[in-house]
Amino acid sequence: MKIRRIGNAAKLAIVIFVAAVAVAKAFADSSSWDVDAFRQASTIQIMTTEPDVGEHWSNLWIVVIDGQPYVRLGDRAYGRIQRNTTSPYVKLKVGGQEFDKVKVEEMPDMKDKVAAAMADKYFMDVLIRHESHPTVARLVLEASAPASAPH
Repeated sequence: MKIRRIGNAAKLAIVIFVAAVAVAKAFADSSSWDVDAFRQASTIQIMTTEPDVGEHWSNLWIVVIDGQPYVRLGDRAYGRIQRNTTSPYVKLKVGGQEFDKVKVEEMPDMKDKVAAAMADKYFMDVLIRHESHPTVARLVLEASAPASAPH
């Protein structure tokens, strides 16, 4: 009986250890989403995959409002996201980091705030008609998304 208890205790310890490692990894992955990297970046890259085109990397201007990264999308970039075969996720690169599962959530209520933030960050933004970039989106890291640094 005592051996059985020791065996069960060992199994429980292993399960707890594995669970703790999984939680720590999930926390480390989500905490590697460094908002300062978005603030400092002049552009980010997102990758979409279209059925007849394959992988495509788009460069986008990025702003951070209330700790959340936002982009403004023109018709072409928005169309690529709509046709993306990995929907609802895109791959994202920023500041030497790569994230495999990022959601692009439309945020029409943020259009004016994002436009103002873009104008503050990018002096060339005054030349861009906001109608040519009608979609505003927030970027959200999927909690279980592995982050990897390119070599």
